[in-house]
Amino acid sequence: MALMKRLTVLAGAAGAVSSYVRKNPEKVNNAVGKAARFVDEKTKGRYHNQISGAVRKVSDVTRPRPTE
Repeated sequence: MALMKRLTVLAGAAGAVSSYVRKNPEKVNNAVGKAARFVDEKTKGRYHNQISGAVRKVSDVTRPRPTE
């Protein structure tokens, strides 16, 4: 039962994050970019391709979609 409770809490957190991303895409992109630069600097560019790929995916998800 403890696993189900953890999953429920995790699902609630994921919902809150999803809502925040929809409302604040610019803030999310800025925070992700800042974190990516920090990690890239700390790893001395060793994982640059993976980091830039993750940033690109986040920016694709947070890009405004045309409403129909």
